[in-house]
Amino acid sequence: MNHTVQQLLLAALVVLPLLGSAAALLPAPPGLRGRGPDQAVMRHGVTVTGVVLAAAIALAAGFDHDHPARMQAQTDIGWIPALDIRIHLGVDGVSLPLLVLTALLTFLSALYAYANRPSGPSPKAFVALLLLLESGTLASFAVLDLMLFFLAFEMVLIPMYFLINRWGGAERERAAWRFILYTLLGSVVMLLGLLLVGLKGGTFDMVALATDNGSGLSHTTQLIAALAIIAGLAVKAPMWPLHSWLPDAHTAAPTVGSVLLAGVLLKMGTYGLVRIVLPMTPDAAHTYAPYLAAFAVVGIIYGSLACLALARAGAKGDLKRLIAYSSVGHMGFVLLGIATLTPTGVNGALFANIAHGLITGLLFFLVGALKDRYGTTDLDQLSGTSGAALYGRAPRLGGLLAFGAVASLGLPGLAGFWGEMLAMFGAFDPADGLSRPAYLAYMALAAFGTLLTAAYMLIVVRRVCMGDHPIAPGTGTEAERPALADVHGHEFAAWSPLVALTVLAGLWPAALLGLTDPAVQQLLAGGTR
Repeated sequence: MNHTVQQLLLAALVVLPLLGSAAALLPAPPGLRGRGPDQAVMRHGVTVTGVVLAAAIALAAGFDHDHPARMQAQTDIGWIPALDIRIHLGVDGVSLPLLVLTALLTFLSALYAYANRPSGPSPKAFVALLLLLESGTLASFAVLDLMLFFLAFEMVLIPMYFLINRWGGAERERAAWRFILYTLLGSVVMLLGLLLVGLKGGTFDMVALATDNGSGLSHTTQLIAALAIIAGLAVKAPMWPLHSWLPDAHTAAPTVGSVLLAGVLLKMGTYGLVRIVLPMTPDAAHTYAPYLAAFAVVGIIYGSLACLALARAGAKGDLKRLIAYSSVGHMGFVLLGIATLTPTGVNGALFANIAHGLITGLLFFLVGALKDRYGTTDLDQLSGTSGAALYGRAPRLGGLLAFGAVASLGLPGLAGFWGEMLAMFGAFDPADGLSRPAYLAYMALAAFGTLLTAAYMLIVVRRVCMGDHPIAPGTGTEAERPALADVHGHEFAAWSPLVALTVLAGLWPAALLGLTDPAVQQLLAGGTR
């Protein structure tokens, strides 16, 4: 594809949602109002996110797959000359899958919200915030200047805060405040580290700093800067023990907010570790890697045990909260892969990033649909005598929930398997200088975490899809249950791409690994040229 066309497509990915967000606040033209202005603005959200998704697919189709390590579609123009801050955009094999995933999940969320309009204030504000969130997330994965990365990183916080606070469920204000306080404090610390890297390195350009591979930074500078950056990114990742904002945010958020929070926003933290910490502060990355791996493994075990506690009968466990805690465990595998400092581990981490976005996005969609039908996500209510029993009452919905569960527990042949396996392979043989016995212990604990994941996911499937108390045929109790609608057409349209991509990534992992591996090899060796 022509370089100029690629540049325009990448710029459009960042700018179109921003323009669409502003346009959503304007009055709808008379000919486009449909059944009313509310419908018109929701349709506007679907249209803009659809165009952005088409641009992302076109960018991926025109990407030079023979050279995924090379930064492509670059735009580099001056912005604040006094500080040498530039508007520098580009895409390589690390960022391309995340750009496409973000565009896809935002489009599917807009499509779902169009048919299931969230109850709350003005739909105009909802669509404007959704598009602003998409613009900030896409910019985080596309920019190549440390200060622009920070601005894009911060840009997503305000729309997500309002989506939780205004359209969320019970205790939404408390959850929104915890989200904003944790992430803002983390960002302030991260900013200090980014400034230190940029000022001591002589530039804020991420390509130049990665190519230098830390040669312009002293060992002490690297240690201080990396510690600050890792602390900020770990909040968003979310790494134990900085994860405690996540379950509340997910439980209170509307369905669309939960999908985007789990599917996209968490990836910004782990992407920053791969893009900034590993190539720019390699000495510090080597120093901190064993500690990062230890926290990651604790997160895997902790998240799984929390899910088991929520899944047991009588615990009054919330299904949304359970899936939120499962994210802590799954993102622990991503952090473990990065902490191995090996191409195998980092590739596994990037693969697990995408797999988690697809699978957990699908699970949050399904739980949202269950709440719409049943009015609750309380597991005890969903599994009691008059509970959901999805296999009998809504077999397609039950089948999809079972599919999402087995994909999440890492069934071979589905996307969840490869990332976690590669992360553990990386821990089996970590980078030179790292303690192999320690990493073997981490690998063993992570493997035990996969068993715990299988346990709580299968308990959820049994309780929600079958029920704790099966109904005896001919007792008449089944007939007393209210009807439960199965999968609607708009839900099928929103969920089918996630199911298909989960299967495709599981059966053909080379499609993704072929993109990330050359870029990862180059990042670990010293830069992106």
